[in-house]
Amino acid sequence: MTRSVENLSKRKTTGGITVPGRGRRKHERDGFALETVLGKQTGIKRRIRGGAIRVGLTLAEYANVVDPQSNSSKKVKISRVLSNQANRDYERRGVITRGSIIETELGTARVTSRPSQDGVVNAVLQKK
Repeated sequence: MTRSVENLSKRKTTGGITVPGRGRRKHERDGFALETVLGKQTGIKRRIRGGAIRVGLTLAEYANVVDPQSNSSKKVKISRVLSNQANRDYERRGVITRGSIIETELGTARVTSRPSQDGVVNAVLQKK
């Protein structure tokens, strides 16, 4: 999926078409959003600008949940996605994003990481 780049295909004030001085660069390309859902944990590796590698989760099974009262963290299994304020459709489909509420073995937790960009699901346990 290619997104148009600024000043590559615009018209002049006279109405003529501006001929671009160059084509699109590789770092200007765009792709579909990576939406993390429940399943056996898998991810993808992407090379980003500068040569670094960014890992994104496609399927998530476990979350690192922090209990603020005991100040301890555990790796627990995710049961389901309860709500997602980012998008109502994400809530229906069970997409995990930052800020979504998930149900775990310890209770409900709010996701604090960005699974599609960080490659891990970190969450904070909610008060009962």
